Amino acid sequence: MSLGAWNALSLKEKVGQLFICGFDGRESSEGIRKLIEEYSLGGVIYFRRNLKDASQVEALSKSLQERAKIPLFISIDQEGGMVVRLEEGVSVMPGAMAIGAAGRPDWAYEAAYLSGAELREIGINMNFAPCLDVNNNPANPVIGVRSYGERPESVAALGVAALTGYQASGVAAVAKHFPGHGDTAADSHHELPVVPHGRDRLDAVELLPFRSAISSGVDAIMTAHVVFPAYEPDGVPATLSRRILTGLLREQLGYGGVIVTDCLEMNAISETIGVARGAVEAIKGGADLVLVSHRLDRQVAALEAVYDAVLAGEIPESRVNEAVERIWSLKHSRGLFESKLPAASDRKKAQETALRISESTVTVVKGHDFLPLSRSVNVLTVWAEARVGTEVVEVIEQHRTLGAALQDEGYSVTELRVGLTPDESEFEAALAAADDKDAILFASYDAGFSPPQSELIRRLAQLSDRPRVFGLIATRTPYDLLAVPDVPLYVCTYENKPTMMNALAGVLSGRIPAHGRLPVTIGSFPRYSSAP
Repeated sequence: MSLGAWNALSLKEKVGQLFICGFDGRESSEGIRKLIEEYSLGGVIYFRRNLKDASQVEALSKSLQERAKIPLFISIDQEGGMVVRLEEGVSVMPGAMAIGAAGRPDWAYEAAYLSGAELREIGINMNFAPCLDVNNNPANPVIGVRSYGERPESVAALGVAALTGYQASGVAAVAKHFPGHGDTAADSHHELPVVPHGRDRLDAVELLPFRSAISSGVDAIMTAHVVFPAYEPDGVPATLSRRILTGLLREQLGYGGVIVTDCLEMNAISETIGVARGAVEAIKGGADLVLVSHRLDRQVAALEAVYDAVLAGEIPESRVNEAVERIWSLKHSRGLFESKLPAASDRKKAQETALRISESTVTVVKGHDFLPLSRSVNVLTVWAEARVGTEVVEVIEQHRTLGAALQDEGYSVTELRVGLTPDESEFEAALAAADDKDAILFASYDAGFSPPQSELIRRLAQLSDRPRVFGLIATRTPYDLLAVPDVPLYVCTYENKPTMMNALAGVLSGRIPAHGRLPVTIGSFPRYSSAP
């Protein structure tokens, strides 16, 4: 189809192109088939519920495209690190903050390019990455390690390198979450956050990476369900705000690409204005693509609400036409209308790159004198694990834990797993297991958000009946030290993925030097610091 072929679409087909929707199951559901065939859906989004391995995903993508009159955006949140939907048959790259600890834009580009090539090969043509949020709030419950760090210039440099890599691989990059979700203490999946800063501060910090992305030709920008009173005094979240999407992003910053909403089923929208009405307001405000990830009833209601709003004159058809033209242009530029196969990926090089970056990321913040850890010690590893998933982090059981990686380094290891909020029985088990150990390594997971986990760390660290090494390993947020500042050894890995655990074990054993530097400030430990 030509670039101008969108003009021949019916109004219903044009409205359908404005939506990306999700579905349940590893095969196309009746609901998603209905949306594609009856509404000319613009795209689909994959979650872990849809994915088994690379070959299954390739078959699923092909079957969905075969049903579509107009090629679909097939999208995913494959950010790397803690936020990935697919792990089997593809290479899991380190996440943003891990790359921030390595501090090399060329690696950010390479990781994105290699990951994008693998995604494109299995039919995924849009990645909701990178995050350009500047994470300068240690209490942020939803961004954290998804950000490259707290310095806007670093976030901009690494983020632009990543989006350039994705787009070079043939995958549409989506920078998020505009105007910035990094300085919130609330999660928009659950409630509506507010960023209260004035325009000067927002311009210098939150907007800087997005300005760089726009200058670099980013394909799409995702909105944040966050209120910015400096730009929107009526309390309207950015996703629905004409002042922000059109006034700020389009007119002031000069962005001409696709604007896509974050999922409207997040509570910040679904439990306030509602999904259907939210879709109407988002498109009126300037969004081009609306994301509704889960429920078919809400998806149909949103599609019908937008269609009815156009018929009633509430949404000018010219607003729909400009959105469809942008969507159509992006589909053309990313080769969705072409039948030729994408370039072959290089999984061996991708895995080597993931390991190389991970080995340069591990950050020893304090207690360097305790390393390397003698192989003669008996080690207890306590592994804090998330057992209930969220839309951001879809949890699967980790087999490649710190204990397993240390065993491969030649250590005698006893491993104990606890939940994120350990109960009394887990306290008793951990303290009993520590009794005869020479070294205790606690692999924490967002301990600052869990008083029970922090208390267990303190109890284990205070065991003083005989000399022993205690180390806290932050396997997600690097801010865990703020909850337990007196631990003697503190190491950050920014994620608990297998490749990173291998790198961590190498650092603890002395096989690999610790090169990582903090991309954020943690109490008295400033950005870019590491133990000598």
